[in-house]
Amino acid sequence: MKIVKLDAIDSTSSHLKGLLRSGPLDDFTVVVAKEQLSGRGQMGAKWYSEPGKNLMFSVLKRIAPLPVIDQFRLTMCTSLAIYDALKKIGVPDLQIKWPNDILSGTSKICGILIENMLSGHQIETTIIGIGLNVNQTNFINLPNASSLKLLLGKSIPLEGLLHSLLCHMKERFLELGTNDDRTLQVAYESVLFAKDKPMVFTAENQNFMGMVKGVSLEGKLLVSLENNETREFDLKEVKMLY
Repeated sequence: MKIVKLDAIDSTSSHLKGLLRSGPLDDFTVVVAKEQLSGRGQMGAKWYSEPGKNLMFSVLKRIAPLPVIDQFRLTMCTSLAIYDALKKIGVPDLQIKWPNDILSGTSKICGILIENMLSGHQIETTIIGIGLNVNQTNFINLPNASSLKLLLGKSIPLEGLLHSLLCHMKERFLELGTNDDRTLQVAYESVLFAKDKPMVFTAENQNFMGMVKGVSLEGKLLVSLENNETREFDLKEVKMLY
């Protein structure tokens, strides 16, 4: 495992992609930065982090050719790995909010952005960007954000936590080649935020009541409606209000 440590960079994922264009990289090459100037989240959202307080890193993962239709398996592996590592240090009430936010209670502590590189209809390489709130305690205009320090009442050494996260990622990605889809799906759904609880959703500018029932193998959210119909929603099609 090669770890590239930087003081400040626009984006760890963009830097890793630049390294990849320059020449071959080993599996599990990691870029980590103290400060990320243009961090991104899902759907282009900005990720702001105080310099030196949090973990912002990206991981290059080479994949045994994986059909594009199965790309949600990468999301499940990554989310579960982070869940595993944080559970180990005692973070309370951990859950995964579909598709890949890590929550403690209803507070977001970690976000993930996965970018895949294809050969035809197969994924061969993926870059996994992770932003984890560790020792930051002020989140301006982010009422649903929290950090490990706020939750655990103590500062967490960043380097040790990074190595723990990477070890758990390696373990989960080993399962990618050995477990069937359903085993991974069951593990993911067992810690899915708001599963089987009444929840207000919004889609197509309308609010409605429903319950999260799980995810499809393609990564769509399965929501049971009040008329007992179950609908599938893609990432941009629905939002939970909580």
